[in-house]
Amino acid sequence: MSGCDDKFRGCSERVHVAFAAAGPDQTRRALMLAALAAGACLATTRPLAAEDERPGSDDRPKAKDLLVFSDGDRQGDVIKPDDLALGGPPVHAWPRDPKSAVIRDGSRLNEIILVKLDPNDFDEETRSFAADNILAYSAICTHAGCSVTEWAKATNADGNVFKCPCHNSEFDPRHGAEIVFGPAPRRLPALPLAIVDGALVISGPFTRKVGVLSAG
Repeated sequence: MSGCDDKFRGCSERVHVAFAAAGPDQTRRALMLAALAAGACLATTRPLAAEDERPGSDDRPKAKDLLVFSDGDRQGDVIKPDDLALGGPPVHAWPRDPKSAVIRDGSRLNEIILVKLDPNDFDEETRSFAADNILAYSAICTHAGCSVTEWAKATNADGNVFKCPCHNSEFDPRHGAEIVFGPAPRRLPALPLAIVDGALVISGPFTRKVGVLSAG
């Protein structure tokens, strides 16, 4: 409930600002501004309430979960191997419970980045969790927890790599998303894949802990 508490705390602050901005001699205007601020806050808190009504939305990816587009015109659609072009660009995805159809987008730690690459460039370990030359990794940088969103030429090598826009950490998906540049302390966790009935399916948990490791 901390997210909801933060939202309502933010609403209270906006209402206070609305009164302060109007000045002591403009009561009617202050009331109007406060009403607008409160209405905007209520609108932003509704998705959180809906989130609480979707059991499993913040569960970690599970074996047999489908993968769906996280954004764009096909947001929510099941991803199939042909949806990814060889060599990129990557596709961002969420896991989806195959039984309840709940999309597990209740936690940023469930953000997934998919890319299809030449398998001749994979090392042996990386090849073991690929499906139809498609690789899946956590999209959460291990440095400061930003979303890894860029597919860019490597700073010190040929070919494109995943790049975090916050502090320029680079991860090579051909070799288990190892760090090839920047301050990230750990590689991105991989997510084993399989293909079932023509769709991409998760076949196991992340290979290591997702996100930033706490000190100690």
